[in-house]
Amino acid sequence: MNFVRVDVIVTDKAGNFVMDLTQDDFEVTESNAPQKVETFKRVDLDGGLIPGSDGPARAIRSDIDEETEAARDDVRLFGIFLDDYHVRRGASMVARDQIARFVETQLGPSDMVGLMYPLTPLDAVRFTRNHDAIEGALHQFLGRKFEYDPKNDLERKYAYYPTETVEKIRNDVSLSALKAMIIHMGGLKEGRKALILVSEGYSGMLPPQMRNECAQCGNVGNPAAGNPMAGQGSATEDRAQWISSNNMDMDLRDVTDFANKNNVAIYAVDPRGLATSEFDIGDNIGSQTDRTYLNSTMETLRSLALQSDGRAIVNRNDLVMGMKQILRDTSGYYLLGYNSTLGGTDGKFHPIKVRVKRPGLQVRARPGYWAMTKEDAARYEAIANPKASGPPKAVESALAAINQPTRVRVIRTWIGTERAPDGRTNVTLVWEAVPRTAGVSTARSGDIPSRVNVIAAGPDGSPYFRGRVPSVAPTASPGTATGPSRIVFAAKPGQMQLRLAVEDAGQSVLDSEQRDVAIPDLTAAVSLGTPAVFRARTARDLQVLKSDPDPVPLVAREFSRTDRLLIRVAAYGPGTSVPKVTARLLNRAGQSMNDLPVTAPAAPGERAELELALGPISAGEYLIEINASGEGGEAQQLVAFRVL
Repeated sequence: MNFVRVDVIVTDKAGNFVMDLTQDDFEVTESNAPQKVETFKRVDLDGGLIPGSDGPARAIRSDIDEETEAARDDVRLFGIFLDDYHVRRGASMVARDQIARFVETQLGPSDMVGLMYPLTPLDAVRFTRNHDAIEGALHQFLGRKFEYDPKNDLERKYAYYPTETVEKIRNDVSLSALKAMIIHMGGLKEGRKALILVSEGYSGMLPPQMRNECAQCGNVGNPAAGNPMAGQGSATEDRAQWISSNNMDMDLRDVTDFANKNNVAIYAVDPRGLATSEFDIGDNIGSQTDRTYLNSTMETLRSLALQSDGRAIVNRNDLVMGMKQILRDTSGYYLLGYNSTLGGTDGKFHPIKVRVKRPGLQVRARPGYWAMTKEDAARYEAIANPKASGPPKAVESALAAINQPTRVRVIRTWIGTERAPDGRTNVTLVWEAVPRTAGVSTARSGDIPSRVNVIAAGPDGSPYFRGRVPSVAPTASPGTATGPSRIVFAAKPGQMQLRLAVEDAGQSVLDSEQRDVAIPDLTAAVSLGTPAVFRARTARDLQVLKSDPDPVPLVAREFSRTDRLLIRVAAYGPGTSVPKVTARLLNRAGQSMNDLPVTAPAAPGERAELELALGPISAGEYLIEINASGEGGEAQQLVAFRVL
């Protein structure tokens, strides 16, 4: 768990790689404490044919091929991230041919390349040796910076938002996808990987001249649009710029943190070439403001590269020549490993310094790493040791719940629990009809679920609930399923027997099920009820949900990127104490992606609340980890979901 790997590039004064060093030539310190180099590997690659093979390098036709070939020590791995949200159309048309020529002329037949846009689902990214396909895709690259015509359902959702809101969403989408790409590359290969980020950089705010009330509507109603000097000399503007810069630094640090953990070097390629301005003349922005924003966006590229041991290729018209350094860095380096004597799970940054004993040599290595937190360490230990209990087992169980086949089931259910005032547990059962397969006729009402006959009893047969839900026949037209429907009843902690019989409008049984349900004891020192999930498709939907104290929880766990989730969960502590509730977003491997803000419960027994916009998240499976801590202990709940 305390083992640290660091790749080191060593050159002489002429810039030539030095590849004849031994393990004893290196000295490594972490936070100024000397470390013993325990593993040593010299990596010398040229992207040619796989050693020992007579024919062409193996083609990548499946996920197994991708994983097997990328993991080889004699294979170089390159990712290309085309950040169209942050590249002007003109700049992309100039740069795309040069980047394609880099792939054509500089990469070897065994090199593997993957291509991603901000809105590309991660499961659609395949690292391949089909360089012709990559070149073809690069020739089609078209930037969309400051262009707000929606191209998909997600963008149509916020097309009429203020431009600053749209730019914030684009930043979130781009950086989230970048982190997803880094994690994917880290899972494919241990050694050094190169991620080529094609972007003009990031900015947390826009100048006043571009802060339009509606991104689609142009600068109508923006009083600063015609004033190139707007914002200059304003203390309010300077303060906002400072806050924005600090927030952007934190967002970029998250990216480089992931890059360092996954041994991915970011090479930021600015397609503007020798840039003299950030904005077009038609934007009507003064030269001083323009220069400030240009320097700021370039600095974000330099920061991403420097903090991940990559390079920023900026202010260069000849991108191919600048990008040759990417090949040099991935072709000759040393991979060192050591067990940190500092160890610990402090979650702090640990600076690393590497030097060689031979004089006159230049040494490059990543500046350090962020140590695991205790939660990360426990998760890592459980993954490394499948027999160990802990969060990974809970992650696996939560994901399994959303991947259960429906087989011939005609309904799906959700069961939630909260504390009852008499020491028992309130049980909420929600059911809804399983969506019918497209093309299947719904004209007949005989196979449409109308109600569910529910019997809930304790292990000794004592009844908790018995009846039909809903209790009367539906008034909907024939062929229309009812639901979702909800019942709430009290049960004793322990095992509960649950029997369900699904009936149609004529009371014929369509399906039946019997299962045991574990009812938790929520009178413990610190405990959490079952998180209830709600979906909002519009801003109005969200406001309606938030104003409703008790809406029917959602059963489904599949969402689109245009959705926004609202989650409520009750937290309980001893007496009148209110536990502290925190939450974070995890990927399907249980790795932390982002902390999520939580609105704390106002009083004992009330529900904490959190929101999650799915727009910045790539398609895939995720979890929300909810933790409660207070006097007497801790509790945790996981909510798994899928983004389509």
